[in-house]
Amino acid sequence: MESVLLGRGENSDFARWTREFEAKVIARDAAGEPDWQGGARLDPSVIRSIQRFQVGESGDGANLIAKADRAGDLEYAAAVRLFVAEERNHARLLELLLRSAGAPTIASHWTDAVFVRLRRALGLRLELMVLMVAEVVALQYYRLLRAGTSDPLATQVAALVLSDEKRHVPFHCQRLRVEFATSSRVVRCAALFAWSIVLLGATVVVAFDHGPALRHFGCRRAEFVRAVLALFVTIAPTAISPSTARSVRSPRGNSR
Repeated sequence: MESVLLGRGENSDFARWTREFEAKVIARDAAGEPDWQGGARLDPSVIRSIQRFQVGESGDGANLIAKADRAGDLEYAAAVRLFVAEERNHARLLELLLRSAGAPTIASHWTDAVFVRLRRALGLRLELMVLMVAEVVALQYYRLLRAGTSDPLATQVAALVLSDEKRHVPFHCQRLRVEFATSSRVVRCAALFAWSIVLLGATVVVAFDHGPALRHFGCRRAEFVRAVLALFVTIAPTAISPSTARSVRSPRGNSR
C-alpha cells in the first residue's frame, strides 16, 4: 500500500513545491540515466499503450503556465514551470523506452486531443480538475506497467515516472484547495459529483483503449476501472476540502 501525502503546510505556500521539484532535478542528475543501450523487450500491446501515454506526457504546458501566471501567485507559477518540465521529462523517458524497444513514437492520439482541447477551453480551476483525472489514471497505469512486465528497463522507467506522479497529485490538490477556498459546501459537492462523472468516463475510455496491454499486465478492464475509482475517492475530496493536512493511502491491493 502506497501513500500520497496531501496538503502539508498552508494552502498558499507553494515555495516548498519549488524546492521539492528542484531537489528532484538534482537527485535525478545524480542517479544518472537508465541503461538505454541494453534495449527493451516489450509486447506489441504494451508498445501501443506506451505510445499513447507518451503523447499525453509530451505537451508543452504553455497554456497551464499562462493560467498560473494570471493567478497572481509567483511561487505557484514557478512551481508550475517545474511541474511542466517534469512532465516533459516523462515524455522523454517514454520516448527513449520505445526507442530501446525498436518502436517509434506517434504524433497524436484522439484521447489526448480531446483532453488537450477541453483543458485549454477552461479556467485554471477546471483545467486542474481535468488534469487531475489524467494524473489519477496515470497513477494506476504506471503501477501496472511497473509490475506487469518482465522487462527491467520498462520496470525502471515506470518506477521513475510513478515516483513523480505521486508528488504531482498533492501539488495539484493543494492548488485546488486554494481555488475552492471561498466556495460553499453546495458548490464543492456539485463539483465533486461532476468531477466523478468525468473521471468515470475517462477511465472507461482508457480501460477499453488500453485493454490488450492491461490484459498483458494481468489486469481486467473492470478491475482497472474499479482501482482508479477507488483511488479517486480517497484523493478528490481532499482537493476541494478546506482542511490543509491529510494523509491519503491508496486502496489496498493497488500498490503493485
